[in-house]
Amino acid sequence: MNSRLLATLSICAVSSAVFAQGYPTKAIQLQVPFAPGGTTDIIARTIAEPLGKALGQTVVVVNKAGGGGVIGANETAKALPDGYSLGVATVSTTAANPAINTKIPYNPITDFSPIINIAATPNIIAVHPSFPAKDYKGFVAEVKRSPGRYSYSSSGTGGIGHLQMELFKSLSATFITHIPYRGAGPALNDTVAGQVPMIFDNLPSALPFIKDNRLVPIVVAAPQRLTVLPNVPTFKEIGLEPVNRMAYYGIYGPKGLPKEVIDKVNAGVRKALEDPAVRKRIEDTGSLIIANTPEQFATQIKAEFDVYKKVVSEQKLTLD
Repeated sequence: MNSRLLATLSICAVSSAVFAQGYPTKAIQLQVPFAPGGTTDIIARTIAEPLGKALGQTVVVVNKAGGGGVIGANETAKALPDGYSLGVATVSTTAANPAINTKIPYNPITDFSPIINIAATPNIIAVHPSFPAKDYKGFVAEVKRSPGRYSYSSSGTGGIGHLQMELFKSLSATFITHIPYRGAGPALNDTVAGQVPMIFDNLPSALPFIKDNRLVPIVVAAPQRLTVLPNVPTFKEIGLEPVNRMAYYGIYGPKGLPKEVIDKVNAGVRKALEDPAVRKRIEDTGSLIIANTPEQFATQIKAEFDVYKKVVSEQKLTLD
């Protein structure tokens, strides 16, 4: 390596460090890869304001829906690595969708800089009140009695709701038609309106409708039964443990983010989560606060991706 190249690299390293020390000097965009109203949007908007206060700059939430989260995630992957364009990382965008969709325009493991996992949330199958069954035993009996009659909504093709429901169908020997939407918000709206009889969704976005008796909970993916839904069994309880996986909601940026920027955003989220009111807003959705390190979040993303790659392979799942 010649002296000129070494000098250039040294200057770049110093410039990066100086830049990072002054970061942030303007508003930060936090991209949600789904439409407003879903769990990803709820978590992002809950953390944005207190994170902005912790960093000393406004954090603006921007929704970029489409492709089961792929369009928004790809914009984050292709953004400048300067810390001003970050994204919300979900299981759908970093594991489920990349595992089943061979045309994903980014690599979920190498094209991002994981920063922090904010929270983990249970997932749930819920039905419209007009559905003939109101518990799991009746639900599975009904869909088996009428294969192909019923459909379910999800946040999009290749999303966690799609992949987990397809896994459920495979393991339970049921046939339910998939109706993909451009995010959990629109999917919920149509399910609550009765246009689609059921949904596989993250609990935080579905819970308000469950509490209002506009949706009926059937089975939940969680470590154990939830305090807010004590009569609803987990997938493990009904003998379908492979489906019993929670979702994560974290923050990441494009690959190449300076470590100083990663550390500042990580510390900012942790600071925001010190506020009991912020923690309560997140926990009231049924979510669990995680707040781990960048390294731990990177390991978690890789592990989840590997799990869904195995699921897709073993169950021979495709987008067709």
